[in-house]
Amino acid sequence: MATAAVSPSYARTSSGSPSGIWSWLTTVDHKRIGTLYLYTALAWFAVGGTEAVIMRMQLQGPNGRVVSAEVFNQLFTMHGTTMIFLVVMPLSAAFFNFLIPLQIGARDVAFPRLNAFSYWVYLFGSLFMNASWLVGMAPNGGWFGYAPLTTLPYSPGLNIDFWMLGLQILGVSSLAAAFNFITTIINMRAPGMNLMRMPMFTWMAFVVQFLLVLAFPVITIALVFLQFDRFFGTNFYTITQGADPLLWQHLFWIFGHPEVYILILPAFGLVSEILPTFSRKPIFGYPVMVYSGILIAFLGFGVWAHHMFAVGMGPIADSVFSMTTMLIAIPTGVKIFNWIFTMWGGNLRFTVAMKFAISLVALFTIGGISGVMHASPPADLQQTDTYFIVAHFHYVLVAGSLMGLWGGIYYYFPKITGRLLSEKIGNWHFWLTFIGVNLTFMPMHWSGLYGMPRRVYTYDAGQGWEIFNLMSSTGAYLQALAGIIFAYNIFRSRTHGEIAGNDPWEAPSLEWSIPSPPPDYNFETIPTVTSRYPLWDIKHPELTASVPHSRHGDERNDVSLGGKHVGAFHDHMAAGTPEGGLNPNATQASSKVSLKTAEELGIPMPYPTIKPLWVALFMTLMFASLLLIHKDKLPLAMAGVVTFATLMTGFLYAWLTAPLEPHHH
Repeated sequence: MATAAVSPSYARTSSGSPSGIWSWLTTVDHKRIGTLYLYTALAWFAVGGTEAVIMRMQLQGPNGRVVSAEVFNQLFTMHGTTMIFLVVMPLSAAFFNFLIPLQIGARDVAFPRLNAFSYWVYLFGSLFMNASWLVGMAPNGGWFGYAPLTTLPYSPGLNIDFWMLGLQILGVSSLAAAFNFITTIINMRAPGMNLMRMPMFTWMAFVVQFLLVLAFPVITIALVFLQFDRFFGTNFYTITQGADPLLWQHLFWIFGHPEVYILILPAFGLVSEILPTFSRKPIFGYPVMVYSGILIAFLGFGVWAHHMFAVGMGPIADSVFSMTTMLIAIPTGVKIFNWIFTMWGGNLRFTVAMKFAISLVALFTIGGISGVMHASPPADLQQTDTYFIVAHFHYVLVAGSLMGLWGGIYYYFPKITGRLLSEKIGNWHFWLTFIGVNLTFMPMHWSGLYGMPRRVYTYDAGQGWEIFNLMSSTGAYLQALAGIIFAYNIFRSRTHGEIAGNDPWEAPSLEWSIPSPPPDYNFETIPTVTSRYPLWDIKHPELTASVPHSRHGDERNDVSLGGKHVGAFHDHMAAGTPEGGLNPNATQASSKVSLKTAEELGIPMPYPTIKPLWVALFMTLMFASLLLIHKDKLPLAMAGVVTFATLMTGFLYAWLTAPLEPHHH
């Protein structure tokens, strides 16, 4: 990543600070880590999209011969794994990293080095998993990895080992980030920023972190059981030795269904930022939107077995999970109607970000409706393992999650880089994506209803599936073209996009009060917050006149933070200081803002350090050493584990005992 593409504040360093590539390797700045997540996830999106296009080429017509059955199995396994764990979750993490401290008025996250560690674990874990392509042994058991089919007698190669170990590595990244953000949101909110004043994105991010903490240990247990079966001959999934044939499915889907909401709630949060801004209205029913997000997360742990209606659990279990699945549609529907009422009567501006947000509302509804259909066990028995299911979850995760994330990129790109993405090119990206998504996945409903099973690499002619597969493949090519246009827009706008200024959208929340891109320290003085919509209170009070600021009233008390007097947020904003405030009557171009460094202002910021990278690398190599067990080299594998574990521990000790911040005189 070229340093020219990042903010002036990134290129400018105080005395003794790292610069160039080294500054990216050692950074603990939440904004730079968010940027790393963003571009890395977009790179893996190109990989996952390429895998999807090859599959659609294979299935475009009957008796396809583009790839073999084995390669097709590897493609659809890695496509699903890549899109879920290497694209959508990290894209969400990019926004978590960049936005949460800005939205709550903090200078960084609670644990900056842990934040850097989570990124490097994600990077090395994703490289490890995709290194399987280089040795011709990419995972081939589906992203769901059903045991006992993934145990050694049925999958003797290294394929499943790469997948199993890779997911364990990525789980460490997710859990490290989750604990960090929970601590940050609870402890580091600006004065006056109570929970019911937090922006909706931060609220949905807060909920997602608890989902991660509660769901990922379950799949970790499942993966460790599988690892012991494959490496050491245990019998957790060996049916002939008395194992429960449904153990893996229960463990996996107890994680797998909360995972759906881990993927979708960040997009919901982004849409809840975009729609009010471009509707010129506060979000309709803010408290209900918060509670519905919490309820979705809570109910998400009680619906996992609707993935298992076909396994013979019996009428009582089927009935219970059928009812909970129908119940979870209620808080989801609440969000849909609240978004519609937010737009109703508003002064709508149809920017590219707004179009993506509206398309999420419309298309996710389609996926939600087909999801309610699957809540009925008799209907699900007809649809399960057909392309109808493929259509359903792609409407949820592509037309849902990704549409919201694309909207978020168009909305927040100017805050990240200081430049706007091209709206003209963006409209091409949007319409090709919108048409391509519907052309790809809508026909899959019919091919599924006509009986086309999932996970088949070819099919005979004369079964009525040809036209639907041709349409789906054509839609996939349109999506690929849209992705190329999007990549061009990103590449061009980083250096030639229109200068954004602090607040190009006239948005209501705290992150738009500081320069674009933000300085290292975010806020020169920590603001005091007195409402949910602090910028609109100053610049457009007519928009928030009917909004109760909070149940604690609208006092604007001065506070004292760290011995430094900090005025009320309104006064801070009105001051219009170039370092930390915003003149409500004139948005300044980022290139003209004279930013002081944290050192000049006497603000202690965390030291950059390379240690989290080394800890992440040696942890990944420690896991990778276990692959040698299948080469009948157990002593060598154990030697590798011990060596890399020792190195990891040494760098971890150095990381934990080093001072966090410099001492200013």
